[in-house]
Amino acid sequence: MRVMGLVRPLDARLGPLGDGPFTRLDKLLNALQPAPGRKPIDLALGEPRHAFPDFVAKVVNDRREEWGRYPALRGSVEFRQAVVAYLRRRYCLPGTMLSAERNVVGVSGSREGLFLVAQVAVPPQADGAGRSKVLLPNPYYVAYAGAAIGTGAEPVFVPASAATGHLPDYASLPPDVLRDTALCYVCSPSNPQGSVASAAYLANLVALARHYGFVLAVDECYAEIYSATPPTGALEVCARTGSLDNVIVFHSLSKRSSVPGLRSGFAAGDDKIINAFARFRAYAAPTMPGPILAASAALWADDDHVASTRADYAAKFDAAERVLGNRFGFRRPEGTFFLWLDVRDGEDATRKLWSKAALRVMPGAYLSHGDGAANPGHAYVRVALVDDVATITDAVERVVEVLS
Repeated sequence: MRVMGLVRPLDARLGPLGDGPFTRLDKLLNALQPAPGRKPIDLALGEPRHAFPDFVAKVVNDRREEWGRYPALRGSVEFRQAVVAYLRRRYCLPGTMLSAERNVVGVSGSREGLFLVAQVAVPPQADGAGRSKVLLPNPYYVAYAGAAIGTGAEPVFVPASAATGHLPDYASLPPDVLRDTALCYVCSPSNPQGSVASAAYLANLVALARHYGFVLAVDECYAEIYSATPPTGALEVCARTGSLDNVIVFHSLSKRSSVPGLRSGFAAGDDKIINAFARFRAYAAPTMPGPILAASAALWADDDHVASTRADYAAKFDAAERVLGNRFGFRRPEGTFFLWLDVRDGEDATRKLWSKAALRVMPGAYLSHGDGAANPGHAYVRVALVDDVATITDAVERVVEVLS
């Protein structure tokens, strides 16, 4: 009973968010049987299923003696230098802008970093210092909301609908809300809608963060999965101002290199934020082992496999477009590997697709905040194009068959 007395208040904090999206999905579908005679296809999870480069296993094996050593807290010098070289190459950054020593820290996947950054960005609410709000897009990645709740801050869900170009209009918030903001999350390309923030959008957001004094956390884990033009990055915009103040970006190898099991990413940006973040992580957060850091450095140094991955996703979007046409509000996203389909009622469509077609997708409402039709994801399902072209073609044909 004493333990439960401790757990209940912590659990109660998450009450407004409810269960996570995959727990909710399990509850929705567990009572249903998938359509008999059809091979189940699971496209609910954004888990890349492409082959990753062969050199990953070789590097890990070549550096196997490092399993016997504690890894560097911020990531090895080799890893951080590879990250800096990647960022300079990808975003045409000036050579003096980033330091491997001051501006980069390795994280065990971007999810960990996106969650933990709130611990250093949001001041303790008991100190009376204010800044009790965290801004996040709606729909949102669950780690953003969990991070806000975990610090005792108030999550402010800002619509990211078709009316706003599927990106949150933070500049439209009242000044008193912005003055009380400690941390602001934005994702570009966005999950689940696949919209890309323009240079002007990012520049305005950076200026807003600096004017009101909050931390801007930019989730760029889909930055290399795009349809045509490489998305502008927040550091690229910062380079034009000559300053990294107030900005921290997060990248991951999960999507870029199809190695979600490697749990490898990084945070980069304002050295004051990076230093505080690294100090906090030193108390408890997992550090990537030496062989993983070495493989990660090799992946950040190689762009050829990324171009091949983009071509594979393009082929899958081609297949989806051929089958769907203009049904369900289909639009080819600027980035990410998701379809965001308007099926009128995402939960109902998800049930039908599983029970009638053995296709598992994610209701958009489970990725968004709000009740009923007021939830911006209510009408949608998210479909992750993570399997091979034949499987994706089969899957979208099932969508048309069941929902048309």
